[in-house]
Amino acid sequence: MTPLHGLVYRLVVAVDVEGYSKLDALDQSLVQARLSDVLDAAARNAGLDRDLWYRQVRGDGELAVLPADADAAWVVARFTEQLARALADLRAAGTPLRMRLAMHCGPLTAGAFGLVGDAPIVTCRLLDAKVVRGELARSDDDLVLVISDRLFADVVRTRFHDLDPTRFRPTRFRVKSTWYSGYLCTVAPVRG
Repeated sequence: MTPLHGLVYRLVVAVDVEGYSKLDALDQSLVQARLSDVLDAAARNAGLDRDLWYRQVRGDGELAVLPADADAAWVVARFTEQLARALADLRAAGTPLRMRLAMHCGPLTAGAFGLVGDAPIVTCRLLDAKVVRGELARSDDDLVLVISDRLFADVVRTRFHDLDPTRFRPTRFRVKSTWYSGYLCTVAPVRG
């Protein structure tokens, strides 16, 4: 895991598994192992090296900061695509795993108890939003992606790596007296 030094501007990615807290300890450990495997496979198949990510484990999820040279459009397009494929493989094997995936880019640094700054806060607010949880609960798919409005404007609208802006729909929600805006995607974020 790459350490963070000083204030940096980076892409932050967070995942969270649906229904984890309802499981017993044995099933939680199995879910954690499957989660680690699908994240590794998705990154590897997208040509990304998770060993270079600054990762903060969250029990049933992860908050990760990607390296400075990470192509944000590639991560939104290909990592998401590969994660959806890895989850589909789990479902086909009879061990489904459903999750939310959030992404944002912004300033952050490492603190005494983990990441601090705008980027990790916004990413976690997007990940934990009721509207995002509800979207996954209603969806037949195993993955719901939510990105910040900044990431949508700066990255998705470029259409690099076949990103399709029409596959995202805007959302807005309030948490702790602050309004957040983002974009939801329940299908592949790329043109098929």
